[in-house]
Amino acid sequence: MELLQLQYFQTTAKLEQITKAANELNITQPSLSKTIARLEEDIGVPLFDRLGRNIRLNAYGKVLLKRVEHIFQELEEAQREIQDMAGLHHGIIKLAVSLTNLLPEILGDFLEHYPSVHLRQVVEPTSVMKQMLENGDIDMCITYAQIEGPDIEWKALRTEELHLLVPDQHPLSARESVSLKELQHESFIGLRSDFWFRNMTDKLCMKIAGFTPHTNIEVDEVDAILLLLKKGHGITFAPDLAWRSRMNLKQNKLRITDLDENMTLGLAWSRNHYLSFAAQKFHEFVLDYFDKSRA
Repeated sequence: MELLQLQYFQTTAKLEQITKAANELNITQPSLSKTIARLEEDIGVPLFDRLGRNIRLNAYGKVLLKRVEHIFQELEEAQREIQDMAGLHHGIIKLAVSLTNLLPEILGDFLEHYPSVHLRQVVEPTSVMKQMLENGDIDMCITYAQIEGPDIEWKALRTEELHLLVPDQHPLSARESVSLKELQHESFIGLRSDFWFRNMTDKLCMKIAGFTPHTNIEVDEVDAILLLLKKGHGITFAPDLAWRSRMNLKQNKLRITDLDENMTLGLAWSRNHYLSFAAQKFHEFVLDYFDKSRA
């Protein structure tokens, strides 16, 4: 059994189609078929059910795929650890956040200290971030939703209030505060419904004021929300840290009077996966940054 066989099997198992897998692997279809057949011969059982021209991963194949993905994850982490030891590069940090505007100031400060680090940031719903942590696809995530799991560590970073943002031309723009009950007939701009922040604000409105916000515009980027807000297309809820770095909306930020729950921003990472030197330094930097901000 060779690593190349396992790589070919992994791609074929995910696509469940020889032609597509061969194209992705940049090999011929007969060559891929022979490799899969040789692997099945080595293991002693078929890994796919053949249905005419189609194939389906069977129970044996599912067991092997799970193990193969773990093997490749371990190899990747071993490579990163050895490269750290040898000083072969300055490191890559793979980070997920729940909102795009959470960390610009922090990232800027960190990169001033470590300018050669490569940082890859993605924005994902909480359920996706948890899966990415467990799979080792990301080093850590920063989110308002606490991510829990047997192998996941969570550290609270800061607590902040939820506010309402309204455009300049909105009747509420002259106010300093508002109750949720006053917002029942307003039009909201919000994140997609699969994002934790959107679910949280919808549930708060129902719990406290008995209504679900009418969100007539759904997007997946905070910048898009702010642009639409500025143009007067609706109002939106806002945690301080996620919005303060993009626009000066102090005059249009309203305190919510009947809301007694705060939001907690936290850092999550997996105990089961290797953190590169760069990721360890970023982890320490984030914790230190928020410790100092509380002092």
